[in-house]
Amino acid sequence: MSQIALSCDTPAERRLKAVRLRGARALREAQALRYRVFSSEFDARLKGADLGLDMDDYDRHCAHIGVRDLNTGALVATTRLLDHRAAQRLGRFYSEEEFALDGLDNLQGPVLEIGRTCVDPDYRNGGTIAVLWSELAEVLNEGGYRYLMGCASIPMRDGGIQARAVMQRLRDRYLCRQNLRAEPKTPLPPLELPDNLTAELPPLLKAYMRLGAKICGEPCWDPDFGVADVFILLKRDELCPRYARHFKAAV
Repeated sequence: MSQIALSCDTPAERRLKAVRLRGARALREAQALRYRVFSSEFDARLKGADLGLDMDDYDRHCAHIGVRDLNTGALVATTRLLDHRAAQRLGRFYSEEEFALDGLDNLQGPVLEIGRTCVDPDYRNGGTIAVLWSELAEVLNEGGYRYLMGCASIPMRDGGIQARAVMQRLRDRYLCRQNLRAEPKTPLPPLELPDNLTAELPPLLKAYMRLGAKICGEPCWDPDFGVADVFILLKRDELCPRYARHFKAAV
């Protein structure tokens, strides 16, 4: 069941609705939003850039969900979901292009991979991501998935200073290799930094950590996006209680 929420953080009240993006037209909307966000924020080299789209061979195997502004009709947030059955047909999850996932076959229960998550810069507030998460919760509940996994990106425009500082923070609080170990196929280049350097977590990475996700190893350098990708894993029965009400079957 899709959720409609009112957002009052702007002068004009917004009506946001979670949507399942089905069909070629809806997919192109998601690809266009991804292109606008990724090309402007990450200097990414994107397949489909000549069409103003971010597209790859995984898209047709994924389910796509999003958030729509009912006042304008615009798609303002999106993510795509690849489940274990589709990954078996493909021969891999998307994350396996960047990481060797030791322990993936031992996870008990269905797995759902999340990726290509983005939010229009004008809609980056708690309301938009809450609506997106509510729809993600519906998908998780419908499929009985026990694990959510994927990658979250840290910009590397500064040569890796932020990525190194963020990783120092994540290792202290969120590193867990009990269920799965993610070994990057292209580790970040060495960089000497003081131990007391601090940095803010990127918004999406922060949102995953608030849900209760853990990181499973060191980041991977993604030259196409110019980012450091961190592999995250969320076990539903370890979901943060604050958000568990959205994931009803997990509690």
